[in-house]
Amino acid sequence: MDSRQESDPPDDLGRALGIAFADPALLRQALVHTSFANERKTGHLAHNQRLEFLGDAVLDLVISEYLYRRFGSLPEGELTKARAALVCEPTLARRAKALGIGRHLLLGRGEAASGGRERDSILADAFEAIVGAVYLDRGFAAASECVLRLLAGELEAISGGDFGRDYKTILQEIAQKNGDVRISYEVIGESGPDHNKTFSVAVSVNNVLLGTGNGRSKKEAEQSAARRAVEQLGASD
Repeated sequence: MDSRQESDPPDDLGRALGIAFADPALLRQALVHTSFANERKTGHLAHNQRLEFLGDAVLDLVISEYLYRRFGSLPEGELTKARAALVCEPTLARRAKALGIGRHLLLGRGEAASGGRERDSILADAFEAIVGAVYLDRGFAAASECVLRLLAGELEAISGGDFGRDYKTILQEIAQKNGDVRISYEVIGESGPDHNKTFSVAVSVNNVLLGTGNGRSKKEAEQSAARRAVEQLGASD
């Protein structure tokens, strides 16, 4: 069984979220996986599935409202496509990893031993559960502000028309049309506290700088830099 106790307050996670919980028990519950609850031998421990259900609905509404107001002329189909790129397992898991949610999860022994702290499905579910906890604790306005702040990088990409494209692959395909090339990514800067860093990355093709980008993880910054390089090459469409 996970050696941590469900009463341990994840204060640093609250700070990373930018939320001071009036009821810290809600945040703790959001981190309890069903495998941990099922292994408790005495008493009843609430897990995070109900909060996940609620958080999923809050996320959908927050992102739907944002897209509706941000893109006044975008048809329903494109709005749905944009929302799907934001409220999806890979995106939510990526944000969860950036926040360090995995290390706070309460998992059963088997789940922990099999790499559950890095499993996208578990992390995405925990992210949704945390959104549900914020909503119950602070209300919709605070939950909306939290979601939009945590997904700011993804919202910026969507605003630029990127509905989840892999720009590193696109750049590689463009560059290889000219024969053998060497594409390199280099971290050129870091800022912010350890739990909420922003990385700056430069991308070069055959030692020629083509773009720089920022992100809350190195992979995110690389995608941003690759996107700038694709735009520089005039092949973003």
